[in-house]
Amino acid sequence: SVMTEAAGSLTYPAQCSSIKKGGYVVIKDRPCKVVETSTSKTGKHGHAKVNMTALDIFTNKKYEDSCPSTHNMMVPNVNRTEYTLLDISDDGFLSLLLPDGSTKEDLRLPTNDDGEKIRELFDAGKEVIIAVLSAMGIEEVKGFKEGSN
Repeated sequence: SVMTEAAGSLTYPAQCSSIKKGGYVVIKDRPCKVVETSTSKTGKHGHAKVNMTALDIFTNKKYEDSCPSTHNMMVPNVNRTEYTLLDISDDGFLSLLLPDGSTKEDLRLPTNDDGEKIRELFDAGKEVIIAVLSAMGIEEVKGFKEGSN
């Protein structure tokens, strides 16, 4: 589901040398989390180059990129929001409670172990809090926890 632009821009520029391990960066148009950075000097008059290894925050696919330390790379705005699960539809969509009392119904139950555990907890009548990660117009369920009811 596409995010509205009102929440600010989806990405912003940051100097390569300021992007550290644990930070976020856009590589090949994908929002990634940096897992490793190293700096290498290139030649006598060359600028330092920053080499980074990063994992796509949604697919965990590994990307590598490098850029001169003084240049900019794009950094994605990444948000993690927690919602209370209200219902799971027959076709696998989640009904999530928004802070204003309305519901969000455009996210699917994950097809991995998380999805099965969410359904188990829900079917057992437990309160389930769903964590949703959003970046660059992409939104996905990334984690959950049992509520305290």
